Amino acid sequence: MALNKTWRAAAAAACALLSGACATSIQAAQLQSAPSPSAVAPDLSAAFDAYMKAAVRNAAFSGTVLVAAHGRPVFRGSYGLANRAFDVPNDTDTVYQLASVTKPFTALLIMMLQEEGRLSVDDLACDHLADCPPAWRAVTVRQLLTHTSAIPNYTSLPDWDETLDSRTYGPGGVVALVRDRPLEFAPGQGYRYSNTGYNLLGTIIERVAGKPYPEVLRERILTPLHMDHTVFNASRRIIPHLATGYYSIGSAFIEATPQSMTGVYGEAGLSSTVDDLSTWAQAVDGGRLVSPASLAQMTEGARNNYGFGWEIRTWHGRRMVGHAGSGPGFSNMVARFPEDDLTIVVLSNSDEASGGGTARALAGLYFGEATSLPDVQPKTVILDAVMAGGAEAGIRQYQAMKAAQPSAEAFSTDELLVEIGYELSGLPAMEEARRLFAFTLEQFPQSAFSHDGLADISVAEGDFAAAIAHFETSLRLDPDNEYAREGLKRLKGLPES
Repeated sequence: MALNKTWRAAAAAACALLSGACATSIQAAQLQSAPSPSAVAPDLSAAFDAYMKAAVRNAAFSGTVLVAAHGRPVFRGSYGLANRAFDVPNDTDTVYQLASVTKPFTALLIMMLQEEGRLSVDDLACDHLADCPPAWRAVTVRQLLTHTSAIPNYTSLPDWDETLDSRTYGPGGVVALVRDRPLEFAPGQGYRYSNTGYNLLGTIIERVAGKPYPEVLRERILTPLHMDHTVFNASRRIIPHLATGYYSIGSAFIEATPQSMTGVYGEAGLSSTVDDLSTWAQAVDGGRLVSPASLAQMTEGARNNYGFGWEIRTWHGRRMVGHAGSGPGFSNMVARFPEDDLTIVVLSNSDEASGGGTARALAGLYFGEATSLPDVQPKTVILDAVMAGGAEAGIRQYQAMKAAQPSAEAFSTDELLVEIGYELSGLPAMEEARRLFAFTLEQFPQSAFSHDGLADISVAEGDFAAAIAHFETSLRLDPDNEYAREGLKRLKGLPES
């Protein structure tokens, strides 16, 4: 299992372990409704900045944030470094890879084409695609937009993080990875986030418009809105002012695992700045891109909290319409509160930082709610101990923390230790990782994922017999462990199911 931050969410949930809650609370000005920017800026700038500085200290934040109310910036701030090797600071003109924040752009292009009568969201997707597999014949454009198509997500393939994500792909290359796989449920009868679906939407846009997806995007959105610092790039070309993406291990940063962007086409690929994205969000809400009726169709009646390219949720008792995006070394969020005329943009070149969590906290400050400053995570404390004194120092730190709070949730499962083991193996620090996985099994003998981690270390060291034994043990402990099952197939040379 590669270092793809599978365990980030579990460790983040443990933020309340140290000192009770997530540190000190700061209370913003008491605002009963969305005030004018001139009213909030003097009161909130210090609170926004205090939150972001705590996020830098304790939550590995690095990036740029912008809060805009009624079309005007209330707060804009940059933190950390865009490039650590050359000590280049992040700034307001720093460009960040947006990853899945590309999806609402794709959905907007589909709605533009529908307004022109060139397609309908209720069309069969295969009417606009060449050489569709028989299993896809009942899938509609609407189902691609809402992740209800049941077409498998190519980034969820067992080999994606290990090998497939670093390959060079031509048009349709990543879709080909899953085109012969069965649908995951009857189209429209379930929900499964699928990058494949949005890749296909990019192809549909290209075929209907008669131009490459990046050209359609540029002509219809980027150029009219003067988004001069926004670019679609699915190649290895240099993007000026582009931040480097980083992982973190403890409180230190490390290079993100390289990933090829050559296969993306509608699901990811955009890079941008906070100001360009604020301009775009204002244009969306102002009806400059699609009509109010089309925008309503994109958001109303959404199932699974997902409309046409937008996540629809309730934050702080208010409707939030936005999208998150994460990739190797990046974590982003564009959060719109249409009824409050508020937009929050968070772009981070640290995938440990939570773009969504940061945006939600900044929104809480704006709306006058008590908001906790980020506190240091248990995982960070333990990893810092490992990096300073080796695996045994980290284990002692874990034991001391558990002794202090034995009933804390993070110490009741194997998830925290397994994530630490995987981060160490991804560094790579194999001996330390091996010891952490072994210690996890001492604490949690049923930890199937610890055996997966030991299997991956054995594969990296060429000990395939040991890897097979660990995967077999993992499957005995968890018969539904697809990762272990696929690992055994690779090692034993068995055919794919």
